Amino acid sequence: MIPAELKNQIIRYCHRMDDKGWVANHDGNISVRLSGGSIAATPTARAKFDLKEEDLIELDQNGKKIAGNAAPFSEIAIHLRIFRTRPDANAVVHAHPPYTTAVGCANQEMVTWAVPEAIVSLGPGVPLAGLALPNSEEFWRELDPLIPHYDAIMVAGNGVFTWGKNVEQAFLRLELVEHVAKICFFSQTLGGPKLLEPRHVAVLLKKRSDAGLALPPDPARTSWFTLT
Repeated sequence: MIPAELKNQIIRYCHRMDDKGWVANHDGNISVRLSGGSIAATPTARAKFDLKEEDLIELDQNGKKIAGNAAPFSEIAIHLRIFRTRPDANAVVHAHPPYTTAVGCANQEMVTWAVPEAIVSLGPGVPLAGLALPNSEEFWRELDPLIPHYDAIMVAGNGVFTWGKNVEQAFLRLELVEHVAKICFFSQTLGGPKLLEPRHVAVLLKKRSDAGLALPPDPARTSWFTLT
């Protein structure tokens, strides 16, 4: 059973995503791992601005519906994969915020070295799972190795996924990713973002570690983590 307070929180953040212009049509989804191991989730094919608490569904650990009237969204497989790989993550949020989605559509990744607060909260960068159809073997080969090393991952043409210990933390990470993308976009008119020196990034990553947020370095992106 989904606790009433959690239902209220999920719906509140769905409405906030719509208010911020991060979703259109039926875009976006939220899932939360419950204490008994089941999953609370938003339903498929519903605009986020008019979702109500009674619209939420409950799924088992394999994504099979166990309560609710609607069907699960198609990207639930991504959420479940994140939950299985990251036992510290209890909530996943997905949306298509315009600036971040534009970065992914351009098939680019995003380092955070120009924004000190983002280094502490997100780590040294936001990677991209590239141009492959979701739920294909090619897609999983790109996505799966990223999940242990990051709290936010862009998907080319499909926005960004973020996760955290609760819905609030996952949402705030999504908000920060879009904020950094927007700052970097506007900085292009002024000559582009100026990145911090590696020694300064190392200090900020130490703050991240001290806050209990550090993750294992990504061996495929050593330049993001080699700070000498």
